[in-house]
Amino acid sequence: MSPTEHHDTAVSSGRRPRVVLGVSGGIAAYKACELLRRFTESGHDVTVVPTAAALEFVGAPTWSALSGKPVATDVWSNVHEVPHVRIGQEADLVVVAPATADLLAKATHGLADDLLTSTLLTARCPVVFAPAMHTEMWEHPATRANVATLRDRGALVIEPAEGRLTGKDTGKGRLPEPDEIFEVCREVLERGTTELDLAGRHVVVSAGGTREYLDPVRFLGNRSSGLQGYALARAAAARGAEVTLVAANVTLPDPAGVKVVRVETTAQLRQEVVSAAAAADAVVMAAAPADFRPTGVSDAKIKKAADGSAPTIELVQNPDILHEIGTERAREGQVVVGFAAETGDETGSVLDLARTKLVRKGCDLLVVNDVSGGAVFGSPDNEAVILAADGADVEVSRGSKSALAHVIWDQVRGRLR
Repeated sequence: MSPTEHHDTAVSSGRRPRVVLGVSGGIAAYKACELLRRFTESGHDVTVVPTAAALEFVGAPTWSALSGKPVATDVWSNVHEVPHVRIGQEADLVVVAPATADLLAKATHGLADDLLTSTLLTARCPVVFAPAMHTEMWEHPATRANVATLRDRGALVIEPAEGRLTGKDTGKGRLPEPDEIFEVCREVLERGTTELDLAGRHVVVSAGGTREYLDPVRFLGNRSSGLQGYALARAAAARGAEVTLVAANVTLPDPAGVKVVRVETTAQLRQEVVSAAAAADAVVMAAAPADFRPTGVSDAKIKKAADGSAPTIELVQNPDILHEIGTERAREGQVVVGFAAETGDETGSVLDLARTKLVRKGCDLLVVNDVSGGAVFGSPDNEAVILAADGADVEVSRGSKSALAHVIWDQVRGRLR
């Protein structure tokens, strides 16, 4: 049975998805308790398989209490049930968090000296590794080679986060936040396939809304929450892509495995997007850049006039980032996707205006949202029509922004060389 058939069987039977949570021996093992809680509270059937070293950090009673199941680390417990084979065979997803350098090496070379490594050899479902280790260990050629091999075999190895490590050390190697690891796993489970169809691709996604300052405390902005852009980044990472997310004034947590670049103004957004696009296979402009900015910014807070009059603010047009990257491609074959938040007016309907914009911007795909009445902004759901320069139109009915993100990536993937 293929991984996809395995997943489809689980869905059709109505049973809870079976997740194996492997925990290897790193200090970040305590964070896996929160990941386990997210899985169990969302209705997953979770079997925790810690290594012996992991139990030095978090004891078996904790794992048993949180999962509602007994915990074993060796292949000698309940031998008649053949756990070293059955656990992997019956899983819909195996996720190892944290995955140490030692565990990654064992998985790469097919070692099976405990229950977790044996489970990894027998699993025929999607496998996700969330590495956590010191920067020097992550950057070592041996670890990089092991990660590349695991990815070549179809495993999803999430890029570790940057931040505080053990002791006073900081750098890349920190375990991503449990909530974000959970979101990646949820994406993988919903797709139900080990196919990482964006592996080896570098994609750039922009998200959020820019701010154009009037003075030190006031700005012109918009209502974009960044939710759709973050969903796009998370979905691309779950499909194996290297993702750069340029986020304008977004307060959401960083998606696991994604490089996040934070900006405020449209000029800053343009600079970072154009820079990242130089090495990108696809650019998705989900951010909402301000169309205009003040000609000048006051150094001091603008005060109210005694006579009650209001100041006059002169505006100048901002650069059109989507038009720039759409008409001046940084790489041959690069796919460019824009977003259009439209309301329609006396000159045309939402789709009429969007088709004109598609041509004017020079992009390959334009995701059209009808935002009449403030729809879409800040909502977890979305609906859209994806217009293509080649004439294809794809209607996406109302659903999660994650679901829309995957439809967009499906359209992008079909246009990548």
